[in-house]
Amino acid sequence: MALNTLLKRLKIFFLGGARDFRDRGIFHQLALTAFLAWVGLGSDGLSSSCYGPAEAFKALQGHPTLGIFVAIGTGITILIVASSYSHIIELFPHGGGGYLVASKLLSPEMGVISGSALLIDYVLTITLSIASGADAIFSFLPTWMIAYKLGFAVVGVIGLLLLNLRGVKEAVMPLVPVFLLFVVTHLVVIVYAVSSHLMHFATVYHETGRELTHSFHTLGFFGVLFLVLKAYSLGAGTFTGIEAVSNGLPVLRDPKVATAKKTMNYMAISLSVTVMGLMLAYILFDVHDSPGKTLNAILFESVTASWGSFYGVGFVWITLLSEAVLLFIAAQTGFLDGPRVLANMALDKWLPARFAMLSDRLVTEKGILVMGIASLVMMVASNGSVDFLIVLYSINVFITFTLSQLGMVKHWWEKRDTEKQWLKKLMINGIGLILTTFILISVLILKFDEGGWVTIVITGLLVIGAFFIKGHYNKTYEILKRLDVIVEAAVLSGSDIAAKELAGSSARPVFDPKAKTAAILVNGFNGLGLHTLFSIFRLFGETYKNFVFVEIGSIDAGNFKGADEIENLGSFVHNETSKYIDYMTGHGYYAEAYYSIGTDVVNEVNKLVPAITAKFPNIVFFGGQLVFTNESMMDRWLHNYTVFAVQQNLYVHGIPFVILPVKV
Repeated sequence: MALNTLLKRLKIFFLGGARDFRDRGIFHQLALTAFLAWVGLGSDGLSSSCYGPAEAFKALQGHPTLGIFVAIGTGITILIVASSYSHIIELFPHGGGGYLVASKLLSPEMGVISGSALLIDYVLTITLSIASGADAIFSFLPTWMIAYKLGFAVVGVIGLLLLNLRGVKEAVMPLVPVFLLFVVTHLVVIVYAVSSHLMHFATVYHETGRELTHSFHTLGFFGVLFLVLKAYSLGAGTFTGIEAVSNGLPVLRDPKVATAKKTMNYMAISLSVTVMGLMLAYILFDVHDSPGKTLNAILFESVTASWGSFYGVGFVWITLLSEAVLLFIAAQTGFLDGPRVLANMALDKWLPARFAMLSDRLVTEKGILVMGIASLVMMVASNGSVDFLIVLYSINVFITFTLSQLGMVKHWWEKRDTEKQWLKKLMINGIGLILTTFILISVLILKFDEGGWVTIVITGLLVIGAFFIKGHYNKTYEILKRLDVIVEAAVLSGSDIAAKELAGSSARPVFDPKAKTAAILVNGFNGLGLHTLFSIFRLFGETYKNFVFVEIGSIDAGNFKGADEIENLGSFVHNETSKYIDYMTGHGYYAEAYYSIGTDVVNEVNKLVPAITAKFPNIVFFGGQLVFTNESMMDRWLHNYTVFAVQQNLYVHGIPFVILPVKV
């Protein structure tokens, strides 16, 4: 007991105390405003400006002026993809990430591919962002400290993991100052780079025209086109993170759609301005790649060269430090949206149902742990190598982008007779589909041999695993349907008894506190609950005169969407237990129901037990448990064994609990 108390205190210290889901204001307290969502969800996209534009610019191979076309193309693509995702937000107001869009608009199978790709992308988002941040920070430190970089990155993952286990807002609030520092410092660089060349606009215009003419003469039109498209594709990392808002919509403040669209605007404008501004600054200051330094670092040093050593060096250090920390912040997107995708797939039975469960802090604890552990494994396996991780990155997100755009195009075409603006919306999503498909194919070709095949293999294995899990759940569901015959018989029996009561031929049973009582743990008025009830009669005959039905409505990621949803869950549980009472009363037995809702079934049962045992002192608890003919490890992993946990807790208090097997 002392150990349990110590563990509980440690949990409260690190993760915080339990939250009250019954508080109608809890949703407002937990939800993010558009500004905080921009910080928590937009940091992934904005942080890509630390490496995306640089990758594209370096691919121009001595023709830097062509970066103008790449910058314009990149900026337009950001705005088009963001606009298309605004349509997705409107169409899926409760959360329309790539998984749900592909599932609803294409097919469940396409949804699994999209969701699996997105999950791997979010793991890589966490790993790459923290590894890049560690690289940036350790570039300031003495070389002998490089040996500690991997350990530092691992600690970074664990730190964000703990923050997210505490809650979404707790994880975002500490990041606001650094996020704003990044925005301000980079805006200063871009504005200064442009304004300092305005006085020599004629010269800059002439030089730019001359260099463009040289490039066309040297490479030819198609050579220039190929080089620009190659650079545009290699800078694909710039676009990652745009989908984050539609995935994270459930954590936004009401009205969610308006908040999400405002957040999307913040993200799209800030990202496009930053990316286009940095690429223009590269051209204006004639930035060249240098070993051991990022292009941004070289740019910042060039911009501040005339500021004096104290101010110039200080500004460069502050700006680079803000980049390094923002990369850590970007990992937050993986922790916010990855568990959400896991939960959605779990609710549809493509993944274990436990990933949809909430902790007492009202977060998807198991999903957060999976994302964190997977990221730690990837970090250690890659030795924190940014060069390797960046090869794996951005492929998966464009699988999701492409499937989402395809689904939206199909949707607008099908709605062309009822949607007035269908053509405009179809054009936006259609252009988005063309762009994302082009980038996906290009990135696959350019990165496949460099290690891109690794992420395809991992994603493929996850898809295969999801289909296997879904098949298992479907098989179990078909078996359980056989028990539904019992429900139909019970409903018919109840109707006959109700008719007799109306005719005045049935007396209502009287409560006898001294009579033996059977308390049955149920989960809805279904075949499993009725099978357990009938097993009691079959095994113990007329021993029990009083019957108590105990049901806990489980709050998970599927129904934790607002106070009304929670109230609906409570009403549903009440109605289900009432059916048992009506059935037993009609058959001459005294019956009562005790129910509750919560995130932990075992804890909620423990809260109800004192009141139940006080009224029914001569009581035995019962619970039905599915028993598979040839139980495998998969059965034990995928199915809920709550009754064993409840039994163990009641045994500690000396209360008998009998588990009745239901063989399937």
